[in-house]
Amino acid sequence: MNYFELFGLTPAFALDSQALAQTYRTLQMQFHPDKFAAHPERERLQAVQSAAQINDAFTTLKHPLSRAEYLLSLQGVELHAEQQTLKDPEFLMQQMEWREELADISDAEDVFAAIMVFDQQLQQATADYYAELEQQLSAQLLQEAADTVRKLKFMTKLQTELERLEDAQQEF
Repeated sequence: MNYFELFGLTPAFALDSQALAQTYRTLQMQFHPDKFAAHPERERLQAVQSAAQINDAFTTLKHPLSRAEYLLSLQGVELHAEQQTLKDPEFLMQQMEWREELADISDAEDVFAAIMVFDQQLQQATADYYAELEQQLSAQLLQEAADTVRKLKFMTKLQTELERLEDAQQEF
């Protein structure tokens, strides 16, 4: 059973996060291992396995990037631990510019202001990529969607690096 079926959802990138969370809580109550403490070992083991699958499914579907990756995997496009690089020269150039901008933030007169400006740029670009990804998945443009997922993975790493830089600044 795939994760969408487990939660009674139609496989799609856009989903109702409240319905997902509500179904998660219902399933967790139904299959929580503590409810099976007095049952035979086989049933206890099954409850633990079910709870783990429910947790994995919820974690995957809750986060848009992992949900997109999962949707692609259901269509036979595997991105997990792949070694394929992105062949989009425009995005690669943008990556270099963002990396340079990130490196220059530490030398800015007002580091926190520079962090805020850069963060806004990243958030806007990320939102644009998510909108593009939703359209690509809806149109079944799987390879294009896979490339957009790769871009979003880069954006996530860049955002994490920016957060580390901000945390380092707060230590001073």
